[in-house]
Amino acid sequence: MQRLLLSTPAALLRAAAGALALAAASQAALAQGVAYVSSEKDSALTVIDLGTLAVKGTIPTCKRARHIQLTPERQLMVACTDSNEADVIDPASGKSVRRIPLGDEPEAFDMSPDGKVIYVSNEDAGEASFIDAASGKKLRSVKVGAEPEGVKVSADGKTLYVTSEVASLVHVIDTASGKVIKNIRVGKRPRRMAITPDGKELWVTNELGASVSIVSTATHEVVGTVKFELKGARAEDITPVGIQMTRDGRRAFVGLGRANHVAFVDVGSRKVGSLVLVGKRAWNVTLDKAEARLYVVNGLSDDVTVVDVAGAKALKSIPVGRVPYGLVIVE
Repeated sequence: MQRLLLSTPAALLRAAAGALALAAASQAALAQGVAYVSSEKDSALTVIDLGTLAVKGTIPTCKRARHIQLTPERQLMVACTDSNEADVIDPASGKSVRRIPLGDEPEAFDMSPDGKVIYVSNEDAGEASFIDAASGKKLRSVKVGAEPEGVKVSADGKTLYVTSEVASLVHVIDTASGKVIKNIRVGKRPRRMAITPDGKELWVTNELGASVSIVSTATHEVVGTVKFELKGARAEDITPVGIQMTRDGRRAFVGLGRANHVAFVDVGSRKVGSLVLVGKRAWNVTLDKAEARLYVVNGLSDDVTVVDVAGAKALKSIPVGRVPYGLVIVE
């Protein structure tokens, strides 16, 4: 006969202690890291401690800091539209190590997988520039549609995608030749892009279309659309811009701009799940390494909202610089 074993007080205490230790370890995992937030009005990056979710300082940078990302060498690179350059910052020291000319009115950029070439959208010129990262020399310029914005390089480095806000196009560029091989008509005013981890789909946010266009990277045709609706919000106020996917490619997170929410999207079914209220003009979105928290940059409330992914709820909004634009995490 099987006997029922009753837990002793000592066993219960050990179990409780183990649970507390596990919770502490989980919190410690979340606590490791720093977020850097660019600001269009302050010529500075705001530094957030991910453990305390508090601002720990600022780092001066060039004028109108916008798109920001990590280089393959794990340095910060921020494009400054009014300075026409990128500022490269060492996160360990918090100091600028070099400036790289990016041409007129740079807004967004991406880098080749080896970090040797910077691909830049030059908004006023209507061009995509190829910049040698080591020398700062412009290698070539590619004419694209008016007001280019989003820039995304394929994982193999062979294909560059650039959005044109005015033309409502995604330009497909062969990086070896610098030739535009296809112009893809997507939704109105396309902004940012994400490529699924398997490389098969390009997801494009359409700011004035309240949607995401899904493009096959094999055929360069639109194969699907995700439409966003929000109770109590007008369609014209749903203005998606920032997008990021999980590493397994199962879920995408989209900042809905003036709708002041972030959307959780199931990639496989292309269905919208949770909608989480954040700050004003939810702009760009960034996941931490554990994919446990989503950091949403709110351009009109001058703050960053931290969202618990599992619970689909906002945890805290952190005041940052004036008109924050982008965010990267170093863990």
